[in-house]
Amino acid sequence: MKTDLIFHMCRRDEWQDAARTAYRGSTQDEADGFIHFSTAEQIVESAARHRAGQDGLVLIAVDPAALGPALRWEPARSGALFPHLHGPLPLTAVSWVRDLPLGADGQHVFPPLTRPGEQP
Repeated sequence: MKTDLIFHMCRRDEWQDAARTAYRGSTQDEADGFIHFSTAEQIVESAARHRAGQDGLVLIAVDPAALGPALRWEPARSGALFPHLHGPLPLTAVSWVRDLPLGADGQHVFPPLTRPGEQP
């Protein structure tokens, strides 16, 4: 089943710090002025391009409908539209957070990109 969740990757420590208050993004997000997200179709390539070989990451699944007008779909590489959140991430919009480990081949091993209870 195709999910409508959007996804964000960050270091586990960044997420743990934010879970106490509000998540304002990774250090890269802060530099860019918005929180980077990807769709289920984009996230694997995003990980390979921007987080290759990085261990200690988490994958955060978010319901885009809960983000309101602060979520904007903006062109990025090759003109593809990516979801960008211009503001802090409300923790109530988070569907789940899971570890994003590296496999033996050095590539990230993704969990099913579905809502809780959905079939992959």
